[in-house]
Amino acid sequence: MQINAAKNDKTIAWLLQSSTPSIRYLTLTGILGKPENDMEVQTVRLSVAAENPVRHILEKQAPEGYWQYAKHYYSPKYRASHWSMLLLSELGLDPRHPAMQRGAVFMQACFENDLRLNKSSETFWGCLWGNALRYQLYFQSQSDEFTQVMVDYVVRDLQNLSRCRYNNQLPCAWGVMRDLYGLALIPDCQRSAQVQAAIQSGLKFMLEDYDLLKADYPHIEKIHPTWSKLSFPLFYQADALFVLRVAKELNALQTPQAQRGLEWLAEQRHQNGTWSGGSPYRQRTWPILAQDDQINRWITLQALRVLI
Repeated sequence: MQINAAKNDKTIAWLLQSSTPSIRYLTLTGILGKPENDMEVQTVRLSVAAENPVRHILEKQAPEGYWQYAKHYYSPKYRASHWSMLLLSELGLDPRHPAMQRGAVFMQACFENDLRLNKSSETFWGCLWGNALRYQLYFQSQSDEFTQVMVDYVVRDLQNLSRCRYNNQLPCAWGVMRDLYGLALIPDCQRSAQVQAAIQSGLKFMLEDYDLLKADYPHIEKIHPTWSKLSFPLFYQADALFVLRVAKELNALQTPQAQRGLEWLAEQRHQNGTWSGGSPYRQRTWPILAQDDQINRWITLQALRVLI
């Protein structure tokens, strides 16, 4: 969809004034489309690890590659190793960074010992394994054998539409979206027929079978209040903006539901060209902003990346 180009220029300039290096880096690459070998991009990306907030997170990592506790990669939310790896991938840390490589090796060892990845398992956790696949693909090559085990597991969960015991064994929109989030990092040309079919099944569920804005997906409790708000970061949760983010990565914004979602997102924009939102889990996770920065820059970055 077309949005005001002059207003975009002003918004982009505002994003590039951020004191948070991750926001500047992702604006240069994700909005302006500058390549990784661009000198400005390289300079900013180096500062991602060297400055806060990422530097603070890396300083909390143990030499063995974990955060918080070696035996508990999931707890506490949202600072344990699983969540830290997910967050750092969202913050655009260079996947080649030694700390991230240690983290990826540590998490792979944890996953290899997790019985839920057993091929005979009848219980899936898309909201866990989709995220795990995302950052393992981000920080490591997808060619290793274990990553393929995770891909197969996520595909099986999507085939089941991430039915979850916490949702009375109904299909789970959060789980489906996290599965799609993981598979989205596999280049289109490298996706097997099974992966492609699973992606299409998940997208059909999210953007055709149900209403994105009404969020009338199968559920046993009320719709989560964050669904129609703009939030960053989210962890195992999803909202309308997150759905649109992943749909864009999967080149799936052409459906009527997605187009309605884009119109809704554009309507949330303020006259000054920015978006407002929140960070509902900020007290429970690592800081994601440099000093004196504001969450609205993260929200604006994510919204603009979807719309341009």
